[in-house]
Amino acid sequence: MPATTHHELTAGIERAAALIGVTCSPEKVQPVLTAFDDVLDEAIIAFRVATNARHEGEFDCRFTIPRHVDPYERARTHGLLTPSGHPAENLLHDLARYCPVDSYGIDFGVVGGFRKIWTYFPGGAGQNLAALRDLPSMPPALAHNLAFFADRGLADKADIVAVDYRNHTLNLYFTGFADHLRGPAEILAMHRAAGLPEPSEQMLRFCGKSFGLYTTLSWHSTAIQRIAFSIKTHDPLALPARLGTKIERFARTVPYGRDDPKMVYAAMTASGEEYYKLQSYYRFQARSRLDLMPSVDHAADAA
Repeated sequence: MPATTHHELTAGIERAAALIGVTCSPEKVQPVLTAFDDVLDEAIIAFRVATNARHEGEFDCRFTIPRHVDPYERARTHGLLTPSGHPAENLLHDLARYCPVDSYGIDFGVVGGFRKIWTYFPGGAGQNLAALRDLPSMPPALAHNLAFFADRGLADKADIVAVDYRNHTLNLYFTGFADHLRGPAEILAMHRAAGLPEPSEQMLRFCGKSFGLYTTLSWHSTAIQRIAFSIKTHDPLALPARLGTKIERFARTVPYGRDDPKMVYAAMTASGEEYYKLQSYYRFQARSRLDLMPSVDHAADAA
């Protein structure tokens, strides 16, 4: 991959954010890029926009980090995180101590700043949720909902764990799940079991094309906060989804990654807000984990 300088990425982020009317805050963006400047040359870099109210006026950037770099310590020493004693601050180290780690990633907003660290487990080696449950810093919500995952064949299929340090929430990602989990009846059953509002017919059609899902858990509640489904596609505007004018404009005009796949996520919040997120790549890496995931474009071609 071609090298990416700090200056080039800054300019790319600013141009992409401007497409949806968001102005970058240098005091939020520059400390993140400075802290991880040495890994940008080899990183997969993605931009993300979302339709929900919580992300209104925000534009997210995320990039990968090799496993020899401790992203939590890097963020702490550069002032991106201020330790408060919350157990979320220990989870990354617990994962590294007890689980095989392939790589990491970080997520930040150009307005809100540093937010999240991802831990990627080795491809094809899903982690057992019972083992994750027993980590000292894991939120009790995982133990409370273990049967929810086991009943759906997901008990040993966790691919990624992401910690949101601002909201004290945790995302558990699953891929390669059974086909029946994509069906409308099972998707409705999942939302009912989690106590979440039912998705619309349009969202059910979207989920039927998904290759992965993730759930959001919290340290402050035992309830599943949301369930999101993900689709990989080169043409997000062809999906059965209400992407809205902001995402549609971004998808049509973003100058980066025209030939690279896009990721689209659909989720329903506990408040009943149904929303979508589009992830487009500033720099993609062929033969990456994402490149191995099935695309709805390929499925359509095969049909």
